[in-house]
Amino acid sequence: MYFGIMMEKETNPNAEEVTTFLKLPVYTREGTYVGHVRNVFIDMDERCVSSLLVTDTNPSLVEGTVDVAVPYRWVNAVGDIVILSHFPERVTTKKKEESPKDEETDIDMVE
Repeated sequence: MYFGIMMEKETNPNAEEVTTFLKLPVYTREGTYVGHVRNVFIDMDERCVSSLLVTDTNPSLVEGTVDVAVPYRWVNAVGDIVILSHFPERVTTKKKEESPKDEETDIDMVE
């Protein structure tokens, strides 16, 4: 079960408030701007951050500047900025192949 909400300190006294992540700029390890944190997703079963939703993405890295969910395991450091240990060279979107059943849906898949 995943939620984009704040983890309460009463349930985990060592937890950082996830709101401190919001609006932080995100960079690759090489110093390339990726975007900024729009939301934080929490795995409530594991009681940990599962991913960061990055918005206002760099068009040279993310096709169409779509929002991307970055797995938290890719986060190397958090302070005044977020530094990622890994990020793909290029994120592209690909339209889902249409079939007669799917004519009404128009979903972009992020690879």
